[in-house]
Amino acid sequence: MKRYAIIGTGARAIMYRDALTTTYAESCTLQALCDQNPLRMAAFQPNPENPLPSYGPDDLEKMIQEQSIDEVIVTTMDSAHHEFICRAMEAGCDVITEKPMTTDSEKCHQILEAIDRTGRQLRVTFNYRYAPRNSKVKEVLQSGAIGEILSVHFEWLLDTKHGADYFRRWHRDKANSGGLLVHKSTHHFDLMNWWLSSTPETVFALGGLHFYGKVNATQRGEARDYERATGTPEAADDPFALDLSKDPELKKLYLDCEADDGYLRDQNVFGEGISIEDDLAVSVRYKSQATLSYHLTAYSPCEGYRVAFNGTKGRLELNVVESAYVSGKSDDHNFSKNVKGTADHAVEEPTTLTLQRHWEKPQTLGIDQANAGGHGGADTIMLRDLFAPDQMNDPLGRAAGHIDGALSILTGIAANQSMKTGQAVAVKSLVPSLFV
Repeated sequence: MKRYAIIGTGARAIMYRDALTTTYAESCTLQALCDQNPLRMAAFQPNPENPLPSYGPDDLEKMIQEQSIDEVIVTTMDSAHHEFICRAMEAGCDVITEKPMTTDSEKCHQILEAIDRTGRQLRVTFNYRYAPRNSKVKEVLQSGAIGEILSVHFEWLLDTKHGADYFRRWHRDKANSGGLLVHKSTHHFDLMNWWLSSTPETVFALGGLHFYGKVNATQRGEARDYERATGTPEAADDPFALDLSKDPELKKLYLDCEADDGYLRDQNVFGEGISIEDDLAVSVRYKSQATLSYHLTAYSPCEGYRVAFNGTKGRLELNVVESAYVSGKSDDHNFSKNVKGTADHAVEEPTTLTLQRHWEKPQTLGIDQANAGGHGGADTIMLRDLFAPDQMNDPLGRAAGHIDGALSILTGIAANQSMKTGQAVAVKSLVPSLFV
């Protein structure tokens, strides 16, 4: 029986808690919780009548020793991932961490050093690899159907419910999240590394905060003068506002726990204090010499992504619509059902995968449209790989380790640096030891 502890008891940890205490309870046990907010730990308990042992961050090593923990799951604020990964490894544990692995090159270096020093293992949970549609892309590319891949265009759209949410919570401060190019795009850059079976070499980026934030809203005549939405009359008719009191899960984990740390989960997306970008364009050259043009938009009326691969034998296109539109009803506050990571996020429109080889008619390829579980069916498969790997047959190599985690964030970190300097950035200059 493998013994686990969860560090960070926010909404993203729910998936792991529920898997360990239900589906995989015969072979795994969730033994302890760790968080800086004791109220949230209490709200997070899987069985309040028989609560798990709870520890503060300073007692991480004590928890590992007292509870004989084999592996910890890190789901804290992104900027703190490196601390808990390194400390857990030094205390003798393997680690599973939520993406992104960390937020800057120095913290990445610390993690790589800890792995070399301790010999412990780190898994990074890139669930998008496990989505049947993305796995099918890997399968087709791996088969050589379009030959050598020369260029890729990749557009990702976040809608005005999901995308806006990054501007309500701690992610809005770049010091916490590394910005969307690290926090969110780590998924997308990891997919590219995996799909191309290559690594990023050179990155150039442009972007800015063009939609959210007080300055932008004021210029459009849409500014609203409130700090947080819940209980604020000025937010009552704001379609971007989130009322925590109207969502049972968010109320339980955040609103009812504010008294301990003062964290506001429902800040004004058109308020002050936002330091992340909402519109981003990135160019990448890979070791294989393929080039990528990537764009992330965080204020779209719909949600999904499009990716097209151009190869020496043809072209492969994937078009995914995850949400066709966002309701503008101000009373539509059943928010946790629409946030990835808190509940299932079903594909509302068909996913299409089109293969067109030179001199041939286009073919629409079949995909298993699995909607059972979050992220288009990916979470269910990934959890099986994490907690019951003996049940997996994975010729596509979807399991991601620390090298995958590092390479995915380094594209985003390089892009952040490029936006600051206006210059292209050599990825290997960020963590040279990774490229020896």
